[in-house]
Amino acid sequence: MTTTKFVLPESDIPTTWYNVVPDLPKGLPPMLHPGTREPITPADLAPLFASELIAQEFATDRDVDIPGPVLDIYRQWRPSPLIRARRLERDLDTPARIYFKYEGVSPAGSHKPNTAVPQAYYSKLDGVRRLTTETGAGQWGSSLSMACAYFDLECDVFMVRVSYDQKPYRRGLMETFGATVTASPSDRTEAGRAVLAADPDATGSLGLAISEAVEAAMGSGGSARYALGSVLNLVLMHQTIIGQEALLQLDLADDYPDVVVGAAGGGSNFAGLALPFLRRQFEGGRTVRFLAAEPSSCPSLTEGSYDYDFGDTAGLTPLAKMHTLGHDFRPPAIHAGGLRYHGMAPIVSALREVDLIEARAVPQTACFEAGVRFARSEGIVPAPESSHAVRVAIDEALRCRETGEEKAILFSLSGHGHFDMQAYIDYFAGKLTD
Repeated sequence: MTTTKFVLPESDIPTTWYNVVPDLPKGLPPMLHPGTREPITPADLAPLFASELIAQEFATDRDVDIPGPVLDIYRQWRPSPLIRARRLERDLDTPARIYFKYEGVSPAGSHKPNTAVPQAYYSKLDGVRRLTTETGAGQWGSSLSMACAYFDLECDVFMVRVSYDQKPYRRGLMETFGATVTASPSDRTEAGRAVLAADPDATGSLGLAISEAVEAAMGSGGSARYALGSVLNLVLMHQTIIGQEALLQLDLADDYPDVVVGAAGGGSNFAGLALPFLRRQFEGGRTVRFLAAEPSSCPSLTEGSYDYDFGDTAGLTPLAKMHTLGHDFRPPAIHAGGLRYHGMAPIVSALREVDLIEARAVPQTACFEAGVRFARSEGIVPAPESSHAVRVAIDEALRCRETGEEKAILFSLSGHGHFDMQAYIDYFAGKLTD
């Protein structure tokens, strides 16, 4: 029998997250305090994050235990399936073997609950009553809203205005979970009011939405904390459950990837799949090509500078050493809202600097073409963000067709596009531009 879907039992859900920081060849430059420019300490982050999350951000252990209550919730959708894209292989007439790890099976439809659940859990343990956050396309906001509902927390989401307008159903999902959703820039914060004063029609950015969410948390009198869906070490660590499962599933397939591909905006989805395979490589395993797929309209890895920069527009957050287009960069209003971020996770940036990973910038229309091709072959409509990984995976498979190489290609299908159909409608109508 030809196997297409490789599914693990619940008993095989990983019970630890992988922390790559101790294995980085050149270490990780410290984050700097926005006021003093000195390396931040755990105490500096106390007004923003729960205590255990701060400990994980500074963790030096390679393996960090996943709490039982978090595992209990993970079991609702984990382990997620690994699927061999056999129909896509035939459509492309390629000798390559294409696998995708499908994270769209989560209740929120993406990989984001992998970190939203532990962030809400640890915040609840600290007695926090409300979490503030930002969201672009809405995958992260949906996930944190759901996690807050699980732990009886209020959720306050600042949604980038262009996505707020483009994706009302994502907004509706967040409100169904009980969240308050505000279009950013807003008049609720000094950061938002400053941008609106300069441009009343501003479409917003993730960097600005972060500024508003941080300001809202800092001004709460201690009742609220801030949650971040990407970039931070702790977030990338939470997402490594993806790659750990994929390793076990490829053992079932009796295969191993030559190429690993993930979409990269802030870096958590790409890292979640790639880092466990990189760990195997560090331990003497096979060398793998790791490809981070980013939008050509917001190309932090391929065109940004590797420098210290703020994670937000207003300069409220610590400065991180990362690939950045500048914290005042205003990305075009592409439909892949989750990738419209000026910077990249310090871990992913550090790996790029030592050439352990590669980056590929791809335009919007080519990504939607790949998304449609994938949907017509495999029956799953990719989120616009995920279509970047689909594009690069297809390009690698087509290269195999030219060379005759029988490579194994693994990519992360980080979420479905069921809430993004307006983007596909615009694509078919010829309204999307690069």
